[in-house]
Amino acid sequence: MRRYFITGLLIWIPLSVTVMVLAWIINTLDGWIMPWLPNHLNPKSILGFNIPGLGVVLCAFILFATGVIGANVLGQRVVRFWEKLLARIPVVKSLYYSIKQVSDTLFSDSGKAFSKALLVQYPREGIWTIGFLTGAPGADIAQRLGDDHISIYVPTTPNPTSGFFLMLPEADVIELDMSVDEALKYIISMGVVAPPSRTPENSILLLK
Repeated sequence: MRRYFITGLLIWIPLSVTVMVLAWIINTLDGWIMPWLPNHLNPKSILGFNIPGLGVVLCAFILFATGVIGANVLGQRVVRFWEKLLARIPVVKSLYYSIKQVSDTLFSDSGKAFSKALLVQYPREGIWTIGFLTGAPGADIAQRLGDDHISIYVPTTPNPTSGFFLMLPEADVIELDMSVDEALKYIISMGVVAPPSRTPENSILLLK
């Protein structure tokens, strides 16, 4: 009976958590988007009931339409005008440009942010953990540390959204032969979900 009970848990727990996460995403986006719809376009006014997930569809459409508009010349002028307007507001300027710089770095096709999973000794020598390459130190920090240093984000487990920012010599880290997704699964599962085995020859020490 114990074996059957555990088997049932292993089937239902991932399914239930997946449904809960999807329901939270759908309800959150519906709560953001649907109140902006005019009453004559609201499904509840037309059909008498809400359509779950309509906010997700509308949000995806808004993002796609914004991308199309922002990719042409006229849209780029509007974006520049909007950024110049925000640049005149003291507090908003600092917050907006800080978030924009981080998002541009993370989602840039040519950027190095979170492009590689690394093995690093932390919090002391002899103890190893997984980190992610986020770039290289810049400005005055690079001049003081040298060009052989890299920037690494070491996430906590099981919540990878919090962690530690480290700058250390490139020679002190090992590049892992696993994708960022595999490394995140390994961290979130606290080492339970191990990435697939690969030949040791594929692991390299240099990041270049």
